[in-house]
Amino acid sequence: MLWNNDDKFLEIPYEKESELEDAVNVVKGTLFGSTRIYLDDKKKIGKKGRTNNLPDGYLIDLTNNQDPKIFVVENDLASHQHLKHIAVQILEFSLSFETSKVKVKNIIKEMLHKRQEEWNKCERFAYKNGFENVDYLLESIIHKKDSFNALLIIDELGEELETVLISRFKFPVEVITLKQFKNQNGKILYKFEPFLNEISEDIEKIDFSDIDTIVIPAREDGFKDTFINENCWYAIRLNSFMIPKIKYIAAYQVAPISAITHLAEIKSVEQWENTHKYILHFTEPAEKIKKVPLGKGKGKAPQSPRYSSKEKILNADNLDNVF
Repeated sequence: MLWNNDDKFLEIPYEKESELEDAVNVVKGTLFGSTRIYLDDKKKIGKKGRTNNLPDGYLIDLTNNQDPKIFVVENDLASHQHLKHIAVQILEFSLSFETSKVKVKNIIKEMLHKRQEEWNKCERFAYKNGFENVDYLLESIIHKKDSFNALLIIDELGEELETVLISRFKFPVEVITLKQFKNQNGKILYKFEPFLNEISEDIEKIDFSDIDTIVIPAREDGFKDTFINENCWYAIRLNSFMIPKIKYIAAYQVAPISAITHLAEIKSVEQWENTHKYILHFTEPAEKIKKVPLGKGKGKAPQSPRYSSKEKILNADNLDNVF
């Protein structure tokens, strides 16, 4: 329930997958942000006589000027699908994608042609960032190495499914949960976290290509016992496609210290005890650095993992220069 003094909203489960798809289209502007394009035409991909699949859509991510991406989108209701079905569906999408890249490119290009505003957005991005045209932009995204990315939009994500999505695939799988609530007058509210919201917030201040460090908030006991004595940090959530970018980890010690104080190089990132979280092992013990305290903006203190760069941290006077 969502409640205040004036009203209450009760969760209304989706009865059909099409209702979830309609909800995605209602909130897509806020859900995906201005640098991403959601295309929901359903077109079969894969080679004749081999694995064929029908994705629910595609998400073109133009957030990173140097590394634009495309996500194959699957919408599912947890109550209607067994986790094995969802996992197999995503795996089959990856196989179909890899065997029919030219077809995928043409499908997406056709979708964009029917949407002038979205086509223009891709065209502006292409010209600004050194791609000859939209066709070459799509070609560059789809035909590069490890180009397949999956996005699962679901009404409820159980821990078992999230763990499977982390541990079973070699390609990135991002997940969004989207719920709907309704009051007695029929007004609807949607509950969701915007796609890669924490990353999007950080790359407003730092170029995505420069990100190489994750900053974690640490209380005194965890900092001493784990970060310093065990040379690692664990039970941390990470977006799957960010893992290859993270080379360093910085510790922000919470109040009363309220500053970034230590930095370590990351040796490996591994799944944490068969959960949907990770453990980051350090190459060497963390190095003490010049303190980077809170700036004038008191809201800058990280409450969860944030992204920045080693260079910015080492040259920063306060956190306003880090994020």
